[in-house]
Amino acid sequence: MSDDAVVVAVVAGHGRFAEGLVSAVEQITGRGAAFATLSNSGLAPADIERALLERLDSSGARVIFTDLPAGSCTMAARRVQRARPDVVLVTGANVSALMEFLFSAVSPLDTPVGGLVDVAALAQSAAAKGRETLVASGGTPT
Repeated sequence: MSDDAVVVAVVAGHGRFAEGLVSAVEQITGRGAAFATLSNSGLAPADIERALLERLDSSGARVIFTDLPAGSCTMAARRVQRARPDVVLVTGANVSALMEFLFSAVSPLDTPVGGLVDVAALAQSAAAKGRETLVASGGTPT
């Protein structure tokens, strides 16, 4: 992707979680620049909230993907949602969810499809794909 790539969402989480997911998306698709990342490392709750707002404002994105449903990034994202009801939050993010959202939200020419008008529906589809691809296999019954 070019330096002027469309950012479609923010990915936030503990440690290098966001960086790792986006790195995987980049390796698989070459489109990792479609996601802004945020680590909560060394940040207080108010700092996380402020950083999320900055990333949303600078990118125009309205979707935040986080790692844990009750983690500090998710709690900060929920506070952001109170101030900005158009922001959509997806917790428990994985590579499959990000790729589903990416390919639903961005055309091959890196232009947001329909201006991302219905990001809630796209985020729901991404969450469903993420759940669908989470599978346990093998092991001996106890």
